[in-house]
Amino acid sequence: MRTLLSKITSARPVAMGLAVGLVIAGIGAVIGGNYADQVVHDQLAPQNITFPASTEEGLPENLSQYAGQKVDTGEKAKAFAEDYIGLHLSEVADGKTYSEVSAEYMANPDNQELAQQRQTLFMGETLKGLLLNAWGWSVVGTVATVAGWVLIVLGAILFALPLAAVLTGRREEAEKPVAVKPAAASGD
Repeated sequence: MRTLLSKITSARPVAMGLAVGLVIAGIGAVIGGNYADQVVHDQLAPQNITFPASTEEGLPENLSQYAGQKVDTGEKAKAFAEDYIGLHLSEVADGKTYSEVSAEYMANPDNQELAQQRQTLFMGETLKGLLLNAWGWSVVGTVATVAGWVLIVLGAILFALPLAAVLTGRREEAEKPVAVKPAAASGD
C-alpha cells in the first residue's frame, strides 16, 4: 500500500500531467495563431488593394519588394499603411493631420479646399488604421504560433524526462542480481 501511495504522490505523474497540458495548450495556440493569420488574409484579400507595379507608377523605392503585389498579409498591410498611404497623407495639407485640418475647417466651413483635404485625410487615415489593425492581429497570430511551438517542445521535454527516468529505473531493476537466500540446513 505504501509503495502505491508513494508512486501516486511522486513528482513524475504531476510532471507528466503538466507536460500533456503544455502540449495541449501549445496545439491550441498554434491552431489559434494559424486561424488569426487566415482571418487577416480573408479580410484583406477581397479588398483588392494592390501595390503599384513600379516607382514610375508611384511605388516608393523602399516598397520595391512588394511591386504589383496584392495586400493580403499583415506585413504587406503594415507596409502599405505606413509607407504608401502615410507618404501620400503627409503630402495633403502640408503634412497636417485630419484633426488639425478638421479644426481649421470647423472654423471656416465655407473653405472647399479644407473640406476636400479633410475628407481625403479622414478616408486615408481610416484605411491606414484598418490596415494597421489587420497587421496587429497578424502579429498576435504569429506570437501565438511561436508560443504554441515553444509550449509543445517544452511539454515534450517535460514528458520525456520522467518517462526516461521510469524506463531507466526499470532497466536497472531488471539488471539487478537477485539475492539468493541460503537454504536452511536440515537437521536429521
